[in-house]
Amino acid sequence: FAVSVGYWKDPYIQYFVRQAKERKAPEINRGYYARVHGVSFLIKAFLKKTECNCQIVNLGAGMDTLFWRLKDENLLPRKYFEVDFPMIVARKIHNIKSKPPLSKPIMESHSGDSLLIDSHSLDSSRYSIVGADLRSSSDLEEKLKKHNLDVHLPTLLVAECVLVYMTPQQSANLLKWAASTFSVAMVINYEQVNMTDRFGQIMIENLQRRQCNLAGVEVCRSLDSQRERLLLNGWETARAIDMMKVYSFLPQADVKRIEALEFLDEKELFEQLMQHYCICWASKDSSNL
Repeated sequence: FAVSVGYWKDPYIQYFVRQAKERKAPEINRGYYARVHGVSFLIKAFLKKTECNCQIVNLGAGMDTLFWRLKDENLLPRKYFEVDFPMIVARKIHNIKSKPPLSKPIMESHSGDSLLIDSHSLDSSRYSIVGADLRSSSDLEEKLKKHNLDVHLPTLLVAECVLVYMTPQQSANLLKWAASTFSVAMVINYEQVNMTDRFGQIMIENLQRRQCNLAGVEVCRSLDSQRERLLLNGWETARAIDMMKVYSFLPQADVKRIEALEFLDEKELFEQLMQHYCICWASKDSSNL
């Protein structure tokens, strides 16, 4: 919906989701705008630092379109991996196979002979989709290595609203696995924060009513607890900022443009919402990138 209104450009999202029937609230659209730009800013910084001589592992990627957008900008890493539950992966692969605007860029970036596509995985030389459960690091590692994961290559792991659905122990195991597997790595985590106040409690109750349980919500107490989790699990440096801060860092001319798209009645509600999401990033850097 946000793309159709003009918040940002994504020519590929239409092939994965149907146009939303009902209008979404302006504060939700602005929140997504900040998330997409904030995460993308960090991803591109990593790609530029490594001159694309790296790999990206997108954890719980769902219907994300980043691979195609990076290809359009000539910013593809050496290999781009996506991981999600086999059921989600099957749906994504079905969409890719049946829609030439999605399959063509994969063929164009592929070299060599073996392009593998079955119902639960896709493996080309630059792009792989893997069906796996992130709660089992050994299963994850085995499947990624089967698709030519290179542990010696600088690696960026991206998780957007993924860790919060795992228990703190499960997400700790995943972060520890990543920190101990790659010698040069960065992780970006977009997630809830400040969840112990009244507004946070209401968010949790609303989600529970929709049968959506946040198993890892206790790590989302504060920016400090988010940072701490990364540092305790083997990452050398970690930072976390709330989305209101991110919003204020975005190019202000473009922010003005999107603010003119829809009238926002409840400024306070928007600010509260943005203070309850954050972007955290951490690195482990043996070669001083």
